[in-house]
Amino acid sequence: MEIAQLVMEAKQGSAPAQKCLFDLLSGKMLLVCRRYLKSNEDAEEALLDGFYKFFKNLGSFHYHTDAALYSWIKKIMVNECLMLLRKKNVFAIVTEADAADYPLEATALNNLSAKEIFDLILQLPVGYRTVFNLYEIEGLEHKKIAEMLGIAEGTSKSQLSKAKILLQKNLEQNGTKYIKRKLR
Repeated sequence: MEIAQLVMEAKQGSAPAQKCLFDLLSGKMLLVCRRYLKSNEDAEEALLDGFYKFFKNLGSFHYHTDAALYSWIKKIMVNECLMLLRKKNVFAIVTEADAADYPLEATALNNLSAKEIFDLILQLPVGYRTVFNLYEIEGLEHKKIAEMLGIAEGTSKSQLSKAKILLQKNLEQNGTKYIKRKLR
C-alpha cells in the first residue's frame, strides 16, 4: 500500500494503517533518535513519544509527498530527543580545555564504516553531539540551533568546532586501529 493511502486511512483512525506507518517509519526514526540519545532506552522512549505526537497531530498534516512526511516526522523525533535531553537535565554545554586543531588525513574517514562513524559521534559529550547532529546532519543554521537549545549563537558555533576537534582527536587516536582493520 502506498504511503499516501496509509496516511489518509491513519487520519481516519484506522489502527491497521497506523501500525503499517509505524512499522514503515520506526526503524529509520529510531536511528535518528539514537544519534541524539546514547542509551537505547532513551531512544526508544523518544521514538514512542514522537509517534504519539505524530499520530495525534496527523489530522493537521497535509500530505504532499513521501519526503514531506519523512521530514515532518523526523522533525518531531529530533524535538522529542531534545526535550528528553532537557528533561533528564543532561544537556550541558561542556568545554574542551585543550581544544587545539588536530590535522587529519583526508582519507581517514574513508577507512571507517558508517557504524564506526556513528559510534565516534555517540562518544561525544551530549552538548557537542547535539549541536553536531543539528548542524552537520540536520542542516540547521547556528541561529536556529541556538533558539532550539536556548544557547547563544556563538556557543553553538563553539560547540560544533569543539565537536569536530574531538572527533579528529578520537580519529587520530583510533586511526591505526581502523586502518589496520580495513587492510586485513
